[in-house]
Amino acid sequence: MSNKYKIFGAELSPYSVKTRSYFRYKGISHKWIVRGSSNSKEFQKYAKLPIVPLVITPDKEGIQDSTPIMDKMEGIFPEPKANPDDEVLKFISLLLEEYSDEWGNKQMFHYRWKAEEDQNATSRRIAEMNLPLSIKFIPIVNTLTRNRIARSVKERMRNRLWVIGSNENTEDRITESFHNLLSKLVIHLEDRKYIFGNLPCYADFGLWGQIYNAWTDPTARKFIENEYSDLLPWLNQMLYPKEEGDYEVWESLAPTLMPILKEELGEIFLPWTSAVTESMQKQEKEVCVILKGKEFKHSLGGPQKYHVKSLAILRKKYDSFKDNKTLTNILAEANCLKYLS
Repeated sequence: MSNKYKIFGAELSPYSVKTRSYFRYKGISHKWIVRGSSNSKEFQKYAKLPIVPLVITPDKEGIQDSTPIMDKMEGIFPEPKANPDDEVLKFISLLLEEYSDEWGNKQMFHYRWKAEEDQNATSRRIAEMNLPLSIKFIPIVNTLTRNRIARSVKERMRNRLWVIGSNENTEDRITESFHNLLSKLVIHLEDRKYIFGNLPCYADFGLWGQIYNAWTDPTARKFIENEYSDLLPWLNQMLYPKEEGDYEVWESLAPTLMPILKEELGEIFLPWTSAVTESMQKQEKEVCVILKGKEFKHSLGGPQKYHVKSLAILRKKYDSFKDNKTLTNILAEANCLKYLS
């Protein structure tokens, strides 16, 4: 039996590249498999949902969803560390990862499918990934099929910004948030390799997956490279992260990390996800919440129910740390505590 894990994923999936980066850092023997028509039978055999990443273990167990995959691997491969031992830092790392998975994905998805230049570029990449192997070496058929798939993908996805809550009412909040995050990360990463020091952690894998994917698209690539070019070393090194020292302590991280916690999690992400949960429980059709003094309103159709589950899991995780007074004080200062208790 092979001791290699299989990762079914896609370069355009922030959760897939996040998982791959984690496996590379951990030194876990694996095979990266681009999900496509040629491997659909094996994928469907182990996948419960039609989403990537899917990890197939050497024991033929299928695992989906990046965070459960990483949690499962942590129990098997505890070294090198993927989170600090310190309770304060560990929970903040988990919190930032949750922010990236649930809110950071809005930022990436909005830029990917808003402008026609990005729609065209992404549609072509998806089409290339889904070309049947049998026609890849027949030039005319290859081109015609790729163009047909790309047109179909573009038409479907350009009308799906509502799925992540992007509309005329919300798009400014989403884009302002992304630029704010990037500007704060530039400052925070100025004198350190990774978000918590010289070792990557869940926060790095989560945030990087979304920002890296945005960076591969035309519009976001332009402003990241023009306005936030100091992030490029981190974006590149997270492709193959490695140990380069140890984690710092909260006192040294706080001056530049607290602004991210306050402005992105305490004022945007947690108020929003809490409002989604409340509205879903009331069986309302839309959510309306004030974020930084401005209305943020969108439909509750589509996958919004996942955010309810996600917040419940986050609150359950916090239960394991809530007796830590230092963490409580930090979360209270960042305006996060009331959404977690």
